[in-house]
Formats: sequence, C-alpha cells, structure tokens
Amino acid sequence: MATADDVAGGGSSAPKIVWNEAKHRFESEDKKAYIDYVLRENGKVMDLVHTYVPSSKRGLGLASHLCVAAFNHAKANSISVIPTCSYVSDTFLPKNPSWNSLLYSPETKSSI
Repeated sequence: MATADDVAGGGSSAPKIVWNEAKHRFESEDKKAYIDYVLRENGKVMDLVHTYVPSSKRGLGLASHLCVAAFNHAKANSISVIPTCSYVSDTFLPKNPSWNSLLYSPETKSSI
C-alpha cells in the first residue's frame, strides 16, 4: 500500500489517507472511512463511486481529505475522474472547483 498522506495534506492536523490499490479505494488509516473507485477506459478514467465516513467521524472534513487524495492521485497519474458519488459531485467539487479540470468528458476522450 502506498500512502497518500502527503497528497492529502499530511501533518498532525490532517488525517492519514492510504491508497488501497487492491480494494480500489482510498481510506483512513483505521480503514473506517473510504472513497471507492472503479477504473474505466483501460485505467485512464477513475470513477469515484462511493464515499463513506462513519457517524463518529463525520463533520471533521474526512470525506474532503479522501477526495483530495483521490484527485491528487488522478492528477499525478494523468487519470480523468468521473464524480458518480453524490458527495463528490454535489458537495466536494462545488467547494473545490479547481479540480474540475480533471473531470472526464467524452469530448476529451481522444486526448487522454
């Protein structure tokens, strides 16, 4: 497992986010919070399908840290993102529009 701690903000105030490649997810160190993805288009597109944070950890910004780790991974690996998860599309992206440049669109498929 590679850590995404440094791309998720790192440091003492930010939670440690780990890339669990085998399970296709980015998760908190205790594995209780995660964002699941499905690779599409021969690994060139990452579909973020589900974000989960247990009630005991909600309201701490953990879902946002999970998204940042996933988007940083996509950026570092030239992967486009499909925001299927409603948290990603309706909450994270409107608050963080700088990530919109990584979103997949069929029109840009040939340039990927």
